[in-house]
Amino acid sequence: FGSSGLIGRHLLNILIQNNNYNKIKIFVRSEPEIKESKIEIIKADFNDLKKHIEDIKGDDCFFCIGTTKKNSPDKNEYKRIERDMPVEIAEIAKANSVNSFIYVSSGFADPKNSGAYLRYKGEVEEELKKLNFSKLGIMRPSFLMGNRKEKRYGEKIGIFLFKLLSPLFLGPLKKMKPIKAEEVAQAMINVAQKDYEKIIFESNEIVEANNHQLP
Repeated sequence: FGSSGLIGRHLLNILIQNNNYNKIKIFVRSEPEIKESKIEIIKADFNDLKKHIEDIKGDDCFFCIGTTKKNSPDKNEYKRIERDMPVEIAEIAKANSVNSFIYVSSGFADPKNSGAYLRYKGEVEEELKKLNFSKLGIMRPSFLMGNRKEKRYGEKIGIFLFKLLSPLFLGPLKKMKPIKAEEVAQAMINVAQKDYEKIIFESNEIVEANNHQLP
């Protein structure tokens, strides 16, 4: 879910090249121009996910859908996408005995946060833990670096400043370092295929997972 986004595009490309996966289902609103025998394109009704109960089956489920308040100015729609949709998809996946669920959250996600974005991410994390997947991976990237389809100038400035300050991010601040979208995508697959002792991966731990530095 989210194959056209910044992380999702990298994730899809890596999955295509990965021999451990012989079938990839992508759930999309509009059909992409992809010619790849591994891929099954499912034109999804995200307003009625129960229509896709028979489709949400497989070994691993990767979720990297996200929106912004600019793209979803309606509060109820924003909550539906950020809070309700990932939980409903995870519940369907669990009921269909999907082995692992790998979710892109956010650094500083917290169900008690006053801001809707971090609060919803934190609430989703808590709901995912309750489902008891055989394997759960929660990615908490900091500022994401990569070529977005849409320009976010404020975020660009933030990334520039954070990159300048990165050498100062030591100890507990390591998780604030900007991270490449493709690193998050690769870590999602690593977490699905390996047995780590943790389920929440802060930004620096995402990098460590790719560098085989985590137990």
